[in-house]
Amino acid sequence: MSQAAPAVSGSASAVTKGASVSDEGILVPGPSHPLVVRVNGIYVFSFDPERDGRPHQGGLLIEWPPVLRKYLEGHGRVTVCDVTGSDVVFDGDVSLGTSDQPLAIVDTSGHPLSVDKVGHLCRSFSDTSEEIRNEILVGTQRALDDLREACGVNAYLNYGALLGAVRDGAMIAHDSDTDLCYVSKHESPADIIAESYMIERNMTALGWNVLRMSGGDVKLLLPLSDGRNCHIDIFGAFWCGGTFFQFGNRSGKLAKESLLPLGTVEMHGYEFPAPADPEAMLVFLYGENWRIPDPSFTYADPHEGVRRLDGWFRGFRSHMGGWAEFHDGPARKVRKERSPFAVWVNEQIGADDAVAEVGSGAGQDALWYLEQGHPVRTYDYSRMARKRARLLAKDHDADLKVSKLILGELRTVLAAGADLARDPHHITARLVVGALEPHERENLWRMCRMALRGHGNSLFLEFSARVPGMIPEPWPAGVLETPQPARLVHRVTPRLVRREIEAAGGVIEHMEIGPGLDILENADPAVCRVRVTFPSPQERAAAAAAAATSSEEIQA
Repeated sequence: MSQAAPAVSGSASAVTKGASVSDEGILVPGPSHPLVVRVNGIYVFSFDPERDGRPHQGGLLIEWPPVLRKYLEGHGRVTVCDVTGSDVVFDGDVSLGTSDQPLAIVDTSGHPLSVDKVGHLCRSFSDTSEEIRNEILVGTQRALDDLREACGVNAYLNYGALLGAVRDGAMIAHDSDTDLCYVSKHESPADIIAESYMIERNMTALGWNVLRMSGGDVKLLLPLSDGRNCHIDIFGAFWCGGTFFQFGNRSGKLAKESLLPLGTVEMHGYEFPAPADPEAMLVFLYGENWRIPDPSFTYADPHEGVRRLDGWFRGFRSHMGGWAEFHDGPARKVRKERSPFAVWVNEQIGADDAVAEVGSGAGQDALWYLEQGHPVRTYDYSRMARKRARLLAKDHDADLKVSKLILGELRTVLAAGADLARDPHHITARLVVGALEPHERENLWRMCRMALRGHGNSLFLEFSARVPGMIPEPWPAGVLETPQPARLVHRVTPRLVRREIEAAGGVIEHMEIGPGLDILENADPAVCRVRVTFPSPQERAAAAAAAATSSEEIQA
């Protein structure tokens, strides 16, 4: 299904029309229709100058998407034109960054990458062979069959997949996944969440690799013969109070007869279930101009609908994409050995005590704990981090149990807490506290209370501290005040941590603040280390009685 770039006229140096390309981005003379960017003839991303640009040097500057920046080193041909290729505003050879190598926006296997509609790098369908395209279509049909037969839901093709099928009878060239929806049997959010988890269990039992995205939508990872995974999104849809909600942040008025009973559409010769009135659904999704191709299209999500969907179903994965990119990028450059924190913990626990590491990342500390003779299990929020930890354990033939823990999702918190209550471990959490929202910290303390109460084991914490007067003095000039990775980690006051832990029933036995390292091993002038226990009610009563007896003896 590879798609050649549209032909452009004129020499590379002549086709500029007042536009230019630099390290900053793409400068165009002013507002115009949506434009697409190709590098060496391959689609990379699209934009709307008026929406995405900012005033600069008499025109509008569209900055390069952040996910592309590490690839913008070298020279190559850049073309900026409308979606048909008939209106070319720039076509020329450019040199970006300091490298003299050819520009190559490709993955580790050399496959071209493009920016998808949510800002992630992926391989678009324009770079997909007919053989792989057919694998995706067959896999999508299988997913729909499994949803109907094993899960008992009315599932249908939707979003970009439906748009391509109805408008072109084909996949949209710049798209990168297939989108499926199903009509829930329920109106209550609690019932819809339960139904979604039923779907996850049943699809997992059928052999699908399922990634949960929220309380009402999941993603299937379809392995392809070229080594990549194609994402198949499964969004819940339901009516509540007369409003139609569909994950993907759609909400508004849609008549039930526009959706049910389901009909069919054809794409590349394959038949798929579809809304009863596909055009009514496309107007609901994209507006009246859905027939006009616009690769730069962005949704105008109804604020009230988004607020309701967030409140009902979300709140636990707002930074998941950022951590995935971190663990697949900058984290790979971090040391492969244990942290100083792990040594500090090891000095305070028994020789064969079990350790559970929360926020384990790629598992370097976990592997070291194993080498010291400790049984170890790890937990992490990021699927990419868990994947790297499993690979590290496999490379070292290590017995390491790697589990998912989403501290914003009470379901996984309670499951982990119950597991560790039955199988006692010390718990460590290095540089985790500063990555959490208040409700996530509350869940961390809840899980630790469940797991540690009455067992005599401890919670060990390390986090970047906000300590008035310590930063930047007396530390050397140039030391980072903000821990890395920026926007994913922040400083927390030790006083706040103490207050929250004590409110959760914990006892802080030790707290120290001093210089340390952030996740990327930059010097951090104020790192706080804490050791916490969670006594049982009986232990608390005994300690209180002992304290009272001691006081009476002193008075006597």
